[in-house]
Amino acid sequence: MQQRVSLITLGVADVEIAKIFYQRLGWRVGLDVEETVLFQIGGSILALWSRDKLATDSGVIDGGSWGGITLAHNVGSPQEVDRVIDDARAAGARITREPAGTFYGGYAGVFVDPDGHPWEVAHNPGFELGDDGSLKLPPG
Repeated sequence: MQQRVSLITLGVADVEIAKIFYQRLGWRVGLDVEETVLFQIGGSILALWSRDKLATDSGVIDGGSWGGITLAHNVGSPQEVDRVIDDARAAGARITREPAGTFYGGYAGVFVDPDGHPWEVAHNPGFELGDDGSLKLPPG
């Protein structure tokens, strides 16, 4: 697994309220689709998504101790997702979602590190992945 974070997802109570907050800070929405708001932040992306949906998607049981954040490591192919998840498993990670197709047409799996931080390993054919691992939203 390369040493980078491609996408940070904040689990929020109300996506619309969170979107308005970030817009008031001067942030420009890059994409607003399927109850998910995405902002381009340099070579990475910040996503706002329902905290409940994020917990379910990440396989996290939220007993109040989970911070509502999932880190994402985007890769170039479904096969690379499988490889990184296998490497994480071999390193001692708990796999909370085995790699599979996603609702957005990609392919992803999730592992949790020893301290409970969820990492989604994803191939998203709708995002441009640079040679350096930077992630770019499509023109909106």
